Amino acid sequence: MTARLRPTITTLVFSLFVSAGLRVAGDEGMWTFDNPPLKLLQERYGFTPTPEWLEHVRLASVRFNDGGSGSFVSPTGLVLTNHHVAAGQLQKLSTPKKDYLKDGFYARTRAEEMKSADSELNVLVSMDNVTTQVQSAVKAGQDERQALESRKAEIARTEKESLDKTGLRSDVVALYAGGEYWLYRYKKYTDVRLVFAPERQIAFFGGDPDNFTFPRYDLDMAIFRVYENDKPVETKHFFKWSLKGAKDEELVFVSGHPGSTDRLKTLTQLEFQRDVVYPISIRTIERRLAALRAYGSRGSEQTRQAGDFVFGLENALKALTGEYAGINNAEIFAKKTKEENEFRSLINGKPDWTSAYGSAWDEVARAEQRARELYRPFRFRQLRGSSLAGLAAAIVTYVTEVTKPDAERLDGFHEAQLESLKLGLFSPAPSYSAMDEAVLTDSLQQSLEELGANDPFVKAALGGKPPADIVKATMAGTKVGDPSFRKSLVAGGKAAVDASTDPLIVLARNVDSVVRAARKAWEQEVESVESAAGEKLGRARFAAYGKSAYPDATFTLRLSFGTVKGYPMNGTRAPSMTTLYGLFDRAHSFGLKPPFDLPARWAERRTRLDLTTPLNFVSTLDIIGGNSGSPVLNRQAELVGLIFDGNIESLIGNVVYNEQVNRAVAVHSASMIEGLRKVYDAGPLADELQGIARPAPAAAKKSR
Repeated sequence: MTARLRPTITTLVFSLFVSAGLRVAGDEGMWTFDNPPLKLLQERYGFTPTPEWLEHVRLASVRFNDGGSGSFVSPTGLVLTNHHVAAGQLQKLSTPKKDYLKDGFYARTRAEEMKSADSELNVLVSMDNVTTQVQSAVKAGQDERQALESRKAEIARTEKESLDKTGLRSDVVALYAGGEYWLYRYKKYTDVRLVFAPERQIAFFGGDPDNFTFPRYDLDMAIFRVYENDKPVETKHFFKWSLKGAKDEELVFVSGHPGSTDRLKTLTQLEFQRDVVYPISIRTIERRLAALRAYGSRGSEQTRQAGDFVFGLENALKALTGEYAGINNAEIFAKKTKEENEFRSLINGKPDWTSAYGSAWDEVARAEQRARELYRPFRFRQLRGSSLAGLAAAIVTYVTEVTKPDAERLDGFHEAQLESLKLGLFSPAPSYSAMDEAVLTDSLQQSLEELGANDPFVKAALGGKPPADIVKATMAGTKVGDPSFRKSLVAGGKAAVDASTDPLIVLARNVDSVVRAARKAWEQEVESVESAAGEKLGRARFAAYGKSAYPDATFTLRLSFGTVKGYPMNGTRAPSMTTLYGLFDRAHSFGLKPPFDLPARWAERRTRLDLTTPLNFVSTLDIIGGNSGSPVLNRQAELVGLIFDGNIESLIGNVVYNEQVNRAVAVHSASMIEGLRKVYDAGPLADELQGIARPAPAAAKKSR
């Protein structure tokens, strides 16, 4: 059952709220590595990271491109992340006979390490400020739509030029709403092999009721090894393991890839999110969950197939519900209003600033008004939910886009992006047409309900027939689940796709023009205006505050700092740490009933464990979704923990940060080693993590 926020808790959170405006104080901030918070760290903690420290942390940090973070933890390519970040790959490696997501996995030899179906890991190796060249691509006299196209063309050119020159994945990233543009170059790894994952029940102990809460008792970890040219990657940039781990009141850091935040958005943008995006997103997730649960109820194999999707949606629903409750709070909006008014007063206080930037807020407001009219068709004129339908739509789009000049293509189909796109497009991961049928039927039914029978997308997709009839026939005849079929279509280009009679390709083809039109309208009437106004706001922010502020999160590498610290909760205090004692106490307090039951080996091996070992801990680290799997580091850049969650009080962190109760939840480094050695008999892996050399096997005696 979905846990709900209690009014007493939300009242506490908001009454303790401290303004999270543009002037950063305390432990707030998701800082880019070009602008680390050196002054704040020195003033608050007497510690200034050196350039060498920052470079080492950056090069040891890893992004999982399908969502999440990680880090190198050995010189031979071991990468640590969360079980829930690894869950998608665990699901893809599983079969009806072996469920690695549920039962876990340990490769006792390198020969047993299993290659992931379609993982891409990124390491940020360089950053260049390309603001001038992107912004100067806009010529005098261009309107907002033309300016957007000019910026996109320059970004595509810059990325392609960098890829050709360096061979590195090259992404131009907009920061401060377009106030700055940076070229990030990544070393990309695609041979990623599973080494270890515990059972889902210990990784997600307490299930949905405990999700986004603290105290917590989860061993939410997984370990991969990165290979290149069929050999483990050798790197000098990895985090040494601290067995002592995090300590109460200790200064700690997190280096990870927060997904997105809205802290620098204008009031009208936040109102649009509150009034339109959140309600639609929540009800869409609720009905998608219902469809998947109904499918899972058909049997154990269907439950296995749907398991990772259900987990992800439950997690998203709880997060969005918490965010929605926060963004609806009048006190928060009053404070956001105060911050914006102060910012606008600064700009309006100087005539030259007013002339240059003063119109930006009204321009954003105009875009948001149009967004309210366009969002529903933009959202629902798509083939949603079904992985197979998504692949079919991507193929139809791909063969058209690659015939165009790079600068004119849709985002996601530029030359510099194609290799990553094809990794997913040709993935050998298994597909489940019956599950896709259930989900696509429901999503098309929702499109029908939201848009009406006369909508052009609904007409093109359904032709006046019930969604169930269309989808059943489509899934029965499609070959899109076969990677070789997908490759043949792409190799044949637009001619092959246009001639294809595969029913799922035909469906994607039928709706393609309507999907493109909805996307184009959004770009021209919302994105173009927001982009132009965002640049003005970015420049205004620099004029008023300099670089004392950090940009909103963009799923790019950020550094946050904080303190291991408990917090006030429910009239008492939450401790900074939990222990293995607490794990067994919580399990037995609920009579070992799901979701508080223990995997068999944990119950059987309880007497082996040192129950005083810290299991989870909280800190004031400023994180958001995407930080999952991030390393928690001490001043020596040693790994002391592993981020896996935030508390309920942190769910509004996409808009505001409150140091008094906002907490990041992490697995303690000591508990990971304790579990590996005493529960999973994974001593060799623990040795590798701790840098303990094992004696070479004795030479066999020669026969006489």
